[in-house]
Amino acid sequence: MIDEKHPNEPEKKTPPKRRSRWRVARWVLLILILLLIVGRLEMPRMLRWYVNRTLDKSELYQGRIGDIQVHLWRGAYSIRDIRLVKMTGNVPVPLFAGDRVEFAMQWDALLHGKLVGKVVMDKPQLNFVDAGNPSESQTGSGGPWLQIIRDLFPFKINSAEVHNGSIHFRTFQSKRPVDVYLSKLEARVDNLTNIRNQTTPLVTTVEAHALAMDQAKFEYKMKMDPFSYRPTFNLAVRLIGLDVTLINQLALTYGKFDFKKGYFDLVVEMDCKEGQFTGYIKPLFRHLQLFWFPKDLREDNPLQFFWQALLGGVEFIFKNQPRDQFGTLIPFSGNESTTKPDILATIGNVLRNAFIRAYLPRLQGGPTPDSTIQFGPPSITDPISAGDQK
Repeated sequence: MIDEKHPNEPEKKTPPKRRSRWRVARWVLLILILLLIVGRLEMPRMLRWYVNRTLDKSELYQGRIGDIQVHLWRGAYSIRDIRLVKMTGNVPVPLFAGDRVEFAMQWDALLHGKLVGKVVMDKPQLNFVDAGNPSESQTGSGGPWLQIIRDLFPFKINSAEVHNGSIHFRTFQSKRPVDVYLSKLEARVDNLTNIRNQTTPLVTTVEAHALAMDQAKFEYKMKMDPFSYRPTFNLAVRLIGLDVTLINQLALTYGKFDFKKGYFDLVVEMDCKEGQFTGYIKPLFRHLQLFWFPKDLREDNPLQFFWQALLGGVEFIFKNQPRDQFGTLIPFSGNESTTKPDILATIGNVLRNAFIRAYLPRLQGGPTPDSTIQFGPPSITDPISAGDQK
């Protein structure tokens, strides 16, 4: 049996207050959505203004940037075509230029309970310029670069990556312009904030590899304590097989001589604890020829002729004949303000390389027992050097 409504029974209606609340909530939600859309559309323009304002904090350098892209789903934004240009003097190259610099959240750090970020640079280029006039030189000193990086991202930077970068040392005012560089640079800095709570003091790692003058293998490794008041780190650098004729403009500008042929290897190790450091530099020249009578005789400058002859004679007398190598090991020590190379030990090591046993382009095991950095065996194509690696 179906119940029928009484004709005089009033219909149930939604209270006016409840309906008005739903209407207000819908309007608030719609306004919020519109604000988010407008904010997302305006975000690149606002970020561009903020980045330009931040880069201009340096008194010597002016920042110029291209487009800015925002990646909300990754918690990141990227800056295109960034350039830092010196405003004083006439320096034809920027201090820094990059195709893209990205600041992003490091999501894997959340597993360790840390909210930190990372920086990724694509095709960055760093240019150091030497000139007689300080206003024409470019070293990057005096710029608040760390503060600028902090201001560009709201979280602490824990890691950094460099892809296909380059570093140049240039002179433009010499008779022959100099450009000595590292190319195809791949580098990574990791664990700057110690998100893994490691107990060892050297928690941060830096690794890089590149090509010197597009030809020789360059390797760089470093472990450091980012929380130490004074510098504390272990450092190792190795360069293998550089054709010395590629740096003749540098040798002529600063040494007044040139190379006829040869290869250059370099090994550097340094340990630093609370600003006190010790280490060594091991420069090695293989199959080197500094003096060639027919060519050097044609030089217009007689002083350079005799200088080349003197250098060539010293190299011939003090080179290791079986390996055809001239080299030494230069110990040094000091602190943040002074460096003291051991001259007597350096001379003794020239004689050791020449008459006792040739040095090899490998690490000596570290200047102190705490050194833990290692490289793989050097890959030298020269048959004499390859035989000496064993």
